[in-house]
Amino acid sequence: MAAAAASSSLVRRAAAAASSRLLHARAFASGGGEKAKRVLVPVAAGTEPIEAAATADVLNRAGARVTVATADPPGDDGLVVEAAYGVKLVADARVADLEGKAFDLIALPGGMPGSVNLRDCKALEKMVKNHAENGGLYGAICAAPAATLAYWGMLKGLKATCYPSFMEKFTAEVIPVNSRVVVDRNAVTSQGPGTAIEFALALVERLYGKEKMEEVAGPLYVRPQHGIEYTIEELNSVEWKCSGTPQVLVPVANGSEEMEAINLIDVLRRAGANVTVASVEENLQIVTRRHKFNLIADMMLDEAAEMQFDLIVMPGGLQGAQKFANTKKLVDLLKKQAESNKPYGAICASPAHVLEPHGLLKGKKATAFPPTSHLLTDQSACEHRVVVDGNLITSRAPGTATEFSLAIVEKLLGRDKAISIAKELIFM
Repeated sequence: MAAAAASSSLVRRAAAAASSRLLHARAFASGGGEKAKRVLVPVAAGTEPIEAAATADVLNRAGARVTVATADPPGDDGLVVEAAYGVKLVADARVADLEGKAFDLIALPGGMPGSVNLRDCKALEKMVKNHAENGGLYGAICAAPAATLAYWGMLKGLKATCYPSFMEKFTAEVIPVNSRVVVDRNAVTSQGPGTAIEFALALVERLYGKEKMEEVAGPLYVRPQHGIEYTIEELNSVEWKCSGTPQVLVPVANGSEEMEAINLIDVLRRAGANVTVASVEENLQIVTRRHKFNLIADMMLDEAAEMQFDLIVMPGGLQGAQKFANTKKLVDLLKKQAESNKPYGAICASPAHVLEPHGLLKGKKATAFPPTSHLLTDQSACEHRVVVDGNLITSRAPGTATEFSLAIVEKLLGRDKAISIAKELIFM
């Protein structure tokens, strides 16, 4: 498959150069005249991408200077990390090269074998232990509280939570709590991909205070009630047909919103769909909106355009949406999809900036990122988090991305499958 191109020397050199530039720029970053809080998000092969992306993205929104560092041993792929569900991302640095660097927070995403790979990184273990001994804030989510922090002896006497099936792996010194997020002293733990935004916001609150946390949470449009079943506003219900495994195209561009793109890729692949991530740029590496996850696409859009898809669905992010709108080949694919009565969709800025101006919302109800919803001709459904109108699906923001992805699973594979995935994510 064309994803193998991600390992080419050209991509490796581009990845290393981009990461070097970003890290250099962050070295001079500051927040409102104050020294920016420094956050380390270590990643490794098998890391859960939703958890890593949400943590980095939300903390960046708060003004933190986030470094995503690979704990993997050096290899031919440079800083490219193959996270879970085939998500390829480019780290900013290596954990081993950060020895002696001070951070205000170290936050570990989960996933398997990602958590074990983090656990086995001696440089990371030393760094986190020194950080904690100096009173630093640290956290972990999903399998990582049990498989990594508890294994290192860093949750002794503390209340903590983790992915439910890993609770029994807590050492005897840990006080297990079945809660979505647990804060005890300087340790913050959480349960899984479906609690990742809650986890990240809890970290923001500990670093910056409640007011900043609420400021960051607002534009995300997080769920008003966590842990309940998701709902869809559906009109003109039709069956979304596919023969066999659903074939899904997720285009990405520089400036695409990483939480939305990664949710689509992760959740749909988790459900068994064959997801093709296609770059509309001039190369496979994509610099996402928050510059935290430089994604490696599976193939270029030109190659994907020769394939047939049961669904085409776009993430948001203003810059990415504008690139989509100006990419004729993608617009032509979307129009052909709509004319064939095959499903298509978008989230956040993309309904207003891609679908609306190209006539792809004509006669349809849709929702979009609230600050862009005035651009929709028909705004009557804009208050809903996810809207399905026939073969069209739209959604609002990063905080609705999991519901959006689950709604797609439901339409393609049935409600039972979607509920099963939602429970696996600890979304409900």
